[in-house]
Amino acid sequence: MDARVALLEQFAATPRMLAHLVAEADEALLDAAAVGEWSARTILAHLRDEEFLNMRVALERMLAEEQPRLHFLGPARWEGDRNRSRDRKELLLADFALQRQASLSLFLGLREEDWDRRGLAPDDAALTVAQLLEGWTAHDAAHVEQLERAVGETFAEVLERRARLAG
Repeated sequence: MDARVALLEQFAATPRMLAHLVAEADEALLDAAAVGEWSARTILAHLRDEEFLNMRVALERMLAEEQPRLHFLGPARWEGDRNRSRDRKELLLADFALQRQASLSLFLGLREEDWDRRGLAPDDAALTVAQLLEGWTAHDAAHVEQLERAVGETFAEVLERRARLAG
């Protein structure tokens, strides 16, 4: 399988993975956080907000402008200033899925030459659209792992447990 296709499939699967990981989580589990870690709720909020405040804005600018200077809101600033009015689990999952679908649609509509369009990262390094997808997918994976630690179960374990219960 082509590496880009595999990345896009992983990118598209993230909302489903998040939903499976927290489907049975109660409020206490969603809000519990180990020292120095984010709670499951904060991880979900971060992924949702990162999707439309940072990553997709970067993608849209890279497609519309010639080598734009990209800006990303850092986690420390985001956490302190973030809007918590849509932090119910169902809203976080729905909002993320909606935002991810919009981002995925942009990627799926790209022409081959669009993948080489560039932006300038905050450190002045050139970043292609293809590299943005790679970084975005890696960012997802890191936070899925963080969410697995927060809920005490991996995605594979959740699916296995549910299969045993259903079988």
